[in-house]
Amino acid sequence: MSNSKVLTAIRQSIQAVEKLLLPHNQAFLQQAASLIAECFSRGNKLIIAGNGGSLCDAAHFAEELTGVFRQTRPALPALVLSEPGHLTCVGNDLGYENIFSRGIEALGKPGDIFVGLTTSGNSLNIVKAFEAARLYQMQIIAFLGKTGGRLKGMADLEMVIDGFETSDRIQEAHMAAIHIIIELVENRLFYSSASALGK
Repeated sequence: MSNSKVLTAIRQSIQAVEKLLLPHNQAFLQQAASLIAECFSRGNKLIIAGNGGSLCDAAHFAEELTGVFRQTRPALPALVLSEPGHLTCVGNDLGYENIFSRGIEALGKPGDIFVGLTTSGNSLNIVKAFEAARLYQMQIIAFLGKTGGRLKGMADLEMVIDGFETSDRIQEAHMAAIHIIIELVENRLFYSSASALGK
């Protein structure tokens, strides 16, 4: 890869993350952090899902909450729908489009939050997961890309990273947003003067 192509790739990556500076995306970050912090404060959990690279982002989101992000603090209840036995069983017997909705049926409770990541907004298994989450009285947060696809307008909160045709740039913005949200959640729950869960 020539140096000019490297610079172009770097600039595109920066442009993707700079989408978070838009006022509506800043509002999404604040609102998502508030929704998630409130969820944890009342004893509920996050269930997160995505396909391919978005599944890896979903897993990263969950492990930063159950594990450690920046400072030691109590574990926070989050899980990613990625268990191989579940995915292959449901995919084989009930269809790939049902792998996440079936997980919500098994694990979702009223007051939980479902977080769906899809760069196209058209992944059928995420669409069906949104429908299941609504049925189980869960709140929904969507990380979308391009035009938002079929899922645009279906979530309680959504962020759409538009202007990029390839998933990698959208996912880079999604991951930056995830890290910021986790930082905000930790600050609200543990490090502010009015923290909800204490240190």
